[in-house]
Amino acid sequence: MLRALFQVDTNRLTCRIGRETLLVEPVGPSAIRVRATKNARFDDTLPSGLLDDFSPPEAELRIDGDLATVTTGRLRAEIRKMPRGLEPTLEIAFHDTETGAVLLEEEMPHILYPNTRNYDAEEGNLWRIETQFKAHEGERFYGLGQHQHGRLDQKGCVIDLLQMNTEVVIPFLVSSRGYGLIWNNPGTGRVELAQNRTRWTLDASPQIDYVVVAGPEPAAILQGYAALTGHPPMMPDWAMGFWQCKLRYSTQDEVLEIAREYHRRGLPVGCFVIDFFNWTKGGEGRIDPAAFPDPAAMVAELEAMGMRPMISVWPTVNANAENFEEMRDAGYLIEHRRGVQASSIFLDANSEGRVPLSFYDATNPDARAYHWARLREGYVRHGFKAFWLDANEPEVYPAHPDNLRYHLGDGRAVTNAYPVLHQQGYAEHMAEEGIEGGVLLSRSAWLGTQRYPVVVWSGDVHSTFPDLARQIRAGLNMAMSGIPWWTTDIGGFKGGDIRDPAFHELLVRWFQYGVFCPVFRLHGFRQDSNGDERLGRDFLFGGADNEVWSFGPEVEALLTACLSLRERLRPYVTAQMAAAHETGVPPMRPLLLEFPGDPDAVGVDDQFMLGPDVLVAPVLEAGAAVRRLYLPKGPTWRDAWNGESLDGGQWIERDCPIDLIPVFLREGANPDLVEAFGSD
Repeated sequence: MLRALFQVDTNRLTCRIGRETLLVEPVGPSAIRVRATKNARFDDTLPSGLLDDFSPPEAELRIDGDLATVTTGRLRAEIRKMPRGLEPTLEIAFHDTETGAVLLEEEMPHILYPNTRNYDAEEGNLWRIETQFKAHEGERFYGLGQHQHGRLDQKGCVIDLLQMNTEVVIPFLVSSRGYGLIWNNPGTGRVELAQNRTRWTLDASPQIDYVVVAGPEPAAILQGYAALTGHPPMMPDWAMGFWQCKLRYSTQDEVLEIAREYHRRGLPVGCFVIDFFNWTKGGEGRIDPAAFPDPAAMVAELEAMGMRPMISVWPTVNANAENFEEMRDAGYLIEHRRGVQASSIFLDANSEGRVPLSFYDATNPDARAYHWARLREGYVRHGFKAFWLDANEPEVYPAHPDNLRYHLGDGRAVTNAYPVLHQQGYAEHMAEEGIEGGVLLSRSAWLGTQRYPVVVWSGDVHSTFPDLARQIRAGLNMAMSGIPWWTTDIGGFKGGDIRDPAFHELLVRWFQYGVFCPVFRLHGFRQDSNGDERLGRDFLFGGADNEVWSFGPEVEALLTACLSLRERLRPYVTAQMAAAHETGVPPMRPLLLEFPGDPDAVGVDDQFMLGPDVLVAPVLEAGAAVRRLYLPKGPTWRDAWNGESLDGGQWIERDCPIDLIPVFLREGANPDLVEAFGSD
């Protein structure tokens, strides 16, 4: 008996042709999931960015000969048998049920080969897979995580799907055609957003898995994404203040000396960050008693001054750590298919020169529990409640995913989910410990990261104006990837000389931008051209000073003004974080998110909104005295500094002396917000 081409099983459509099986099912209002494989069954052990507990929406599934449809809300998927090439295939198209428009459709790139979904066999149950979609003139793409190409609209870009320092893979994009696509595959590959086609590839995976979400506007698509992958928690109040950080505070005395000076000067610090190599050896999960002899007393004093301490903990394990063999023998380390069983050769605390480092396997729940148990004994019992999860891409160099073997499988098939599984382990164990108001700072992320208390920052970028400009677009695409908690190293990480007037200008402009970021954090590996020769050169030494008074009295006054402004904006920032928690729409927004019907606003990529009422135009060029900016159509806008009222829908120029960043308020904004800028 021949099997049916289409079968309906409750709320799911099963489609089979040749050796390929497709599952098409509604997973949310106006959201449909597609899975496809040439294997005998789907692999349910792969990490997924989707929640497990969403209820199937109302939907209609119909079969009419060689055509089947799945309809939910304003999205309809049509699966049609087509006579392509040498044999027939099934092709999928997605339609907006309200407008009738085709949102997304598969397309063969050639009349014979390859297919719209093409599988080339790898070893075992793995395939190299390509999925082809038709390109549309004028379509724009946003999201896809954080990348340093300096573009907001990523049409024309090739994006590598591989986690790296400064490159964050969140495979979710929002299209200007009215849909979002969640590429729910943790494997490596790339997406090509070309003029002639859109193509997603997987280097080695057992299957394809993606979700299409329809929405009339980008905000609705982001809300649909949050419903499927998780809403962010409410950010604790302390995290919305100023974060003091540098590479690195190496002793307890140094930490307290700097913290006391901030307190003496009356400068508000919400978070005091203690960076890397605070431990005995990597993987031991224990703060170094020689450098931090009484960590509990240090934590207590910092908190008494109103500063929440955050401490860096890497996922690396030194080959000379006391527990290395124990973790190796238990299978808690990422293994390598060939060569030396180490992921990198790098520096570590209390070690001579460079040493072999492995990474614990965050895809193994037992390894996550072991890792946390070490931290609980070495850090949590001293009072630490906030952790910096650095190097958690994982930072394996050279990055050869095919050489990595995880608990959940081949590196090519699972490695991109490492950051979110690492974050999940911390978040779940913090909840079990009853830790309230804990926050994680992470250099990487994946689908669903936002459902944990995670701040993502843009990594080790350079201290230049072009890098500052790139962070504007990177942060806005992170917002379009559903990440509400995001920040940068204010001043950049690499290359800032604390004696250089050119760096002073950059630092002030970056600080002004940082005031309006979701998280306001100073960090950097600073240099000192007139200081000790080790400053800015010796990674272990930690770089030059990086406090607001480290750059001379004129700069200090400008930075202090930024701290004061952020404090006055705290009630507004809190309200935007609450909105993000409830809706999934981030506080930092490209103009296109707030004004999707204004074609001029849609094209602006160097301004942004903080919530619905604050328009920010960062100064992105050295020596700039005037900033050209766009006021979106619809509202009337008020200059935050002088109170001048201007109509929307026009380009204007504003003076921007070194003490001013152009900011406009939507007319009718809360009087307290107007008062925060002193423009009454």
